[in-house]
Amino acid sequence: MAKYYDEIPESLIEWVRKQHMFWVASAPLGPGGHVNVSPKGTADSFHVVNSQRVWYQDLSGSGVETISHIRENGRITILFHSFEGPPRILRLYGIGTVYEFGTQEYESLIPPETRKPGSRAAIVIDVYQCQTSCGYAVPIYDFVTHRTQLLRWADTKESFERATASTEINPKGMRAYWKLKNLSSVDGLPGLLTAPDSKATYLSVFDKEGPRPKLNRLSSGDADVLRTGTTLAVGFAIGTLVATALPRILSVTGSFSIRT
Repeated sequence: MAKYYDEIPESLIEWVRKQHMFWVASAPLGPGGHVNVSPKGTADSFHVVNSQRVWYQDLSGSGVETISHIRENGRITILFHSFEGPPRILRLYGIGTVYEFGTQEYESLIPPETRKPGSRAAIVIDVYQCQTSCGYAVPIYDFVTHRTQLLRWADTKESFERATASTEINPKGMRAYWKLKNLSSVDGLPGLLTAPDSKATYLSVFDKEGPRPKLNRLSSGDADVLRTGTTLAVGFAIGTLVATALPRILSVTGSFSIRT
């Protein structure tokens, strides 16, 4: 059964901090506008201030829907759910505020040593209600690791910015990308307002030499299972082929004998 609370229960705050990903939902006021749902999964991007305030570091992407919707109406919902352990769904209903890269509020929340490549805003959410529900239909998954492609892509773009005077916009840099992709939502609502023209310096603590996730690689146990299954399948196929072909061979030759 679903339960509603006026704030995040203390028993769930630590659970929230341990989650590897969350979902963000927002929508414009107009009936013809696009409802947006975005997955977020970068490590250490979501933070709990207290039982009624949370925030997350918003990273650059090809869209800017959440920022645009918050600017228009403030509404935002955060969804967490268990991929492992006991099933659980947690929704945080709140009013969001956008603090763009380069603003004083952004800098107070995200100092250079914790800023991630491509970080364009801090999204602060004042939670007025939260809801828990069963989560019985959510599949069980084992967490492997976080992807790093987005961070590497953003760090490359910001490296062009670092190589250019702060008063200029490098056409290959992040500010140019923001101007191209992040000034408005798909419905034409305003997106980033100040970050593309900010003179703040991109400082990077991203480890380019860090390990990269390996995809489509089996563990030794999985590989043994696959090899065993393949061997059995091949043996079964050969046995079936022999059992099918032998009577036909005998019908043609009539009989056969073995000489010693």
